[in-house]
Amino acid sequence: MALIKSISGIRGTIGGKPGETLSPLDVVKFTAGFGTWLMEQYPTNKKVVIGRDGRISGEMVRSLVVSTLNALGLDVVDLGLSTTPTVEMAVVWEKAAGGIILTASHNPKDWNALKLLNHEGEFISAEAGAKVLDYADKEAFSFVGVDKLGTCQVNDTYLQRHIDAVTGYALVDVKAIHKRKFKVVVDAVNSTGAIFVPALLKALGVEDIVVLNGEVTGKFAHNPEPLPENLVELSREVNKHHADLGIAVDPDVDRLCFVCEDGSMFGEEYTLVAVADYILSKRPGNTVSNMSSTKALKEVTLKHGGQYFPSAVGEVNVVRKMKEVDAVIGGEGNGGIIVPDLHYGRDALIGIGLFLSHLAHHKKSIKNLRAQYPDYFISKNKIELEPHVDTHAIFSKIGNKYKNNPVNTEDGLKIEFENDWVHLRPSNTEPIIRIYAESDFETKANNIAQRLMQDIREVMNE
Repeated sequence: MALIKSISGIRGTIGGKPGETLSPLDVVKFTAGFGTWLMEQYPTNKKVVIGRDGRISGEMVRSLVVSTLNALGLDVVDLGLSTTPTVEMAVVWEKAAGGIILTASHNPKDWNALKLLNHEGEFISAEAGAKVLDYADKEAFSFVGVDKLGTCQVNDTYLQRHIDAVTGYALVDVKAIHKRKFKVVVDAVNSTGAIFVPALLKALGVEDIVVLNGEVTGKFAHNPEPLPENLVELSREVNKHHADLGIAVDPDVDRLCFVCEDGSMFGEEYTLVAVADYILSKRPGNTVSNMSSTKALKEVTLKHGGQYFPSAVGEVNVVRKMKEVDAVIGGEGNGGIIVPDLHYGRDALIGIGLFLSHLAHHKKSIKNLRAQYPDYFISKNKIELEPHVDTHAIFSKIGNKYKNNPVNTEDGLKIEFENDWVHLRPSNTEPIIRIYAESDFETKANNIAQRLMQDIREVMNE
């Protein structure tokens, strides 16, 4: 059981004691803290947009959030079953003070979370997050009397509005996609991707669609993180149905990856690389990804005459850097695509529209498209931590061991080895250290990661 409070939101497992899990009391306190911050920032705007993924606990958490916001005197626009990017866009369209997305993203079914948005439909800043945490911890909020209670309005129009925004985006070529007559297998992992992805594909002119795990039950058929080891069924079904490609999303539809026609992985790191290649071919400019992402994006950006800029890990950091350098495309190597002139948020739906446009113009198979990009391998690993482990001390000792190598401490610890790198950082959402290593050979990347994992264990056992 776990409860993780961070500047980006609150996340935890359902069931257990308050303060140790995501209990109803914690949901109420954190929602009240956020609502209080919103009212301070936008005293004349009482509107808050919410939406949720398909988790089993979603309706229970939704009821708590709506009631708490109403008790503060705030009016709720409830999108119901939705996606993270849809809620982000709806905040702007509704001219709301902010929004809350009820989703634990890629975490297993027993987790849920509140993701917090400002009036621009973007994740709140670290400073704002710290204030929300402080208000929640100190219970520094007050509820209104019966005559001033807020309202709740259900709005189910945003599925179509989001799809219309994607199909109407200048670089999404619906005619070219329709002409290719793609056959697509979708793994919707028993969440809202089952509603949104097939609807988008049909709007893009894709008529032959096979949906796996298409019931929105929240009982995920497999680990919901779209990693190769969790996409065995999708790979098999792409082969079985002789499909052109497979598409996998996570439960809140902000991460995206593809499977090639032979069942092999396109590679989640290369989702952003491919989409960026397409956009830069039409609209030259700068790109951004976090420092745990493949260096292939930098190479594609330079090829098109742009500049590449790394950021700290975390969507809010990527967005901040994108704004600083006026990037035309950015995101994260976990399959997160951010198209700034649509909205500043990871969005699998615009990612699908742009990727299929790229593939349609390529006029060959997805496997052939993948072959156009360099082969780098990122070994992604993690070490679980006991509570209250001092990760800063761990990174300091390891950094000292590799002091003769180029070292970056902006976000955890990144160490470079000639043409390879390894990045160690504590997760913002789970009690773990993530260890990512990239090389031109898979075994080499794995060996680098294993070496650093052993270093971490040795330091922890000292």
